[in-house]
Amino acid sequence: MKLIPITVAGTLVAFAFAAGADDMPGMKMDGMKMDGMPTTQTAPATQQTPAAEAQGTIKAIDPDKHTVTIAHGEVPTLQWPPMTMGFAATPAQLAGLAAGDRVAFSFRMEGSKAVIVSIKK
Repeated sequence: MKLIPITVAGTLVAFAFAAGADDMPGMKMDGMKMDGMPTTQTAPATQQTPAAEAQGTIKAIDPDKHTVTIAHGEVPTLQWPPMTMGFAATPAQLAGLAAGDRVAFSFRMEGSKAVIVSIKK
């Protein structure tokens, strides 16, 4: 059996299509550079990836699903262009935030999921 490396970014795109538009509103990844992204084979689950920093505007918050959708600027650490995407967040991180808020945040890729490490207005 031949193993084919899958990029984290590619997995995000595949997840977005599998999840459907209702599960990830506003997720736009057009023009996202895939080069240089770690594969699942080179970034084992036990190895924690470094947090990336970004700034953006909150577009939506789903407290039931513990997600926040953010239109963010470039993320140079990951060579990502500006885009709108969903991030997993804890209820404590979402407290006091609302759609339209400008935020600075850090996040970490955990498999195919972008997880907020810290977020502030």
